[in-house]
Amino acid sequence: MLPVLFRFTFTSLWAQLLLYAVAVGTVGYIVFNGWRGAQGELDAKTRVRAPVNITDRVLRAAGFGVAGAVLAWFGLKYALPAEAFPGGKGEGIPLHTYGVLLATGFMTALTVAGRLAQDEWRQLKQVDGQWVDVEGPKKREQVMDMAFWLLVGGIGGSRLLFVLVNWKDYARDWTQVLSLGGGLVFYGGLIGAAVAAWFFARAHGMDFLRLADVCIPTVSLGQCLGRLGCFSAGCCWGDVAPAGSVTAVHFPGAGLAQDLLGRVGNASSLAYSSQVEDTRFVVESTGQVLHQAVPEAVRISDWVLQHGHTLGVYPTQLFESLGQLGLFVGLLYARRFRRFHGQIFALWLMAYAVLRSTVELFRGDVERGTLHGLLESLGAQGLAEVVPLEAWYNISTSQFISLCMFAFGATLLYQKGRRGVGAEPSGGLGPTPSAA
Repeated sequence: MLPVLFRFTFTSLWAQLLLYAVAVGTVGYIVFNGWRGAQGELDAKTRVRAPVNITDRVLRAAGFGVAGAVLAWFGLKYALPAEAFPGGKGEGIPLHTYGVLLATGFMTALTVAGRLAQDEWRQLKQVDGQWVDVEGPKKREQVMDMAFWLLVGGIGGSRLLFVLVNWKDYARDWTQVLSLGGGLVFYGGLIGAAVAAWFFARAHGMDFLRLADVCIPTVSLGQCLGRLGCFSAGCCWGDVAPAGSVTAVHFPGAGLAQDLLGRVGNASSLAYSSQVEDTRFVVESTGQVLHQAVPEAVRISDWVLQHGHTLGVYPTQLFESLGQLGLFVGLLYARRFRRFHGQIFALWLMAYAVLRSTVELFRGDVERGTLHGLLESLGAQGLAEVVPLEAWYNISTSQFISLCMFAFGATLLYQKGRRGVGAEPSGGLGPTPSAA
């Protein structure tokens, strides 16, 4: 486990000036991209855009600039000390493995999606005796432009679902909703990003289902790397495994995790922080978790305090990472045999629902939200006792969403398949030459 790769500190004047320069350069680059990506107004009847004018460019660049400036302000306030920035916290910039892998997954998925979009909408025309793709590069740029809105929708949705699942904790202090130390939920991010993509597709005259077919396999590619980040942070951990299990892993407590330079950090893994407060009992030999003591059982919190790390748990993060990689490869191959727009999207909804529900059976982080926890938070203690934490029918929030997602995917696959709408026998990947 390597939660932090490196921590940048800004105690010297030169380091502070360098950070200011990076912030200004980043905002300037965001403004430039807003200017460059401006498009003219879309004609609702002809679906043709008018030539872009200076007003469109200025307004778009200004909007991007304001968003970039706000993000830079929060970043500087967090990283710089109070003497270098008003209200600064002086936390520096920790390079978390989770953040690096999450960002790498997002950028990798975006790059692949852009390439797939270019192939999907390829349209060749003969110009000056040469065949030129006149549509594919435009769609690739649109997908790249959509990334900003996917990021906003994804982060907003994932944070919102986390707060809803843990609403009882935030009810004490709702100002913590915007705290940088909060958690994120993949399904919330997926829903938020999907809503953002739908609005983007509608605004740019794109077929949403066709766009979804292009982008959805890359979600699995990004999540494949993202779950490795979860493993490095010790979140989304599995249930207690039997002693001697070859798949069991241990997550460290405070003072054990190191960075790339071998420096020991004070923070413990999230799995350890949870188990050190777990008052239930466990039989090590079988991994069975109980609410009362039995022969050979030990209290979970006592065991982890004594050993300085968690009990052996299933590496559910790695299970899902491998599953997501398999989904990405399988759906890329399935695109060759696509019969209608939305088919790959529907298959992904169904396949991931099965994968996630299966992985959830091995999860041990009750903080993610379960039926038992929901009943307890609503004050229905009697019903909560009927649905104990360890019961197989104590489904999690993610399993419930998976059931809904599978049903939606199956309905979409049946209805679109029966109609044969948008059928493309070649998978929509071949070039479409036409003379100019």
